[in-house]
Amino acid sequence: MDTHLNATPVLDFDHPSIQSLLAARGWAALDRDARIAAAYDFVRELPFGYNLSDDRAASEVLSDGYGQCNTKTTLLMALLRALGIPTRFHGATIHKRLQRGIVRGVAYRLAPESILHSWAEVEVDGAWVGLEGVILDAPYLAGLRRRVRVSGAFLGYGVGTENLADPPIAWCGADTAIQQTGVNRDFGVFDDPDAFYARYGANLTGLRGVIYRSVVRPRMNRRVASIRAAG
Repeated sequence: MDTHLNATPVLDFDHPSIQSLLAARGWAALDRDARIAAAYDFVRELPFGYNLSDDRAASEVLSDGYGQCNTKTTLLMALLRALGIPTRFHGATIHKRLQRGIVRGVAYRLAPESILHSWAEVEVDGAWVGLEGVILDAPYLAGLRRRVRVSGAFLGYGVGTENLADPPIAWCGADTAIQQTGVNRDFGVFDDPDAFYARYGANLTGLRGVIYRSVVRPRMNRRVASIRAAG
């Protein structure tokens, strides 16, 4: 089997919840481009938010009902592979400046300079197309525009783009992006997220991980929700 179509422990698209979603939506009956669009739009419309960890399985991300770059990448890859669309994982890091505004004060000062980042790539007619634009939902972006009153280049609040007014986030057969200008290191491509996390781990472990999950993450999600509400 093509390694870009396999299920893995992280890409667990054989999980009943994912299979039920696919059956209910009827996406498998669509043509290839429509299948890609349906899965992409579904994941992009999930609210932006910070999960317990980066390496959550796709079924866990679906159950959470929200996600960030790494977790939305996992869910999108799982859905596309389940629909017979080859995907691969692109790993990178972003500078913490991209999170400024969502992460504040002491938490921002103590955050590592570089944060693990990723996006899915989908194979279309023999070429690989990046799907990084799936990360932020439209209501969050609308609220952010109202807050910052910027229409051009912007870095912060989970965004890294040259055009905040109209970033390339809609699927139209070409690369999509919403955090690309914050990328400060490129690790290249991997068959799946499992291989990436086995090599590089998750963003925060140990005591920092405990503090993030119990204190910092809830505050980040409250700030995200307040920005979305302003839209």
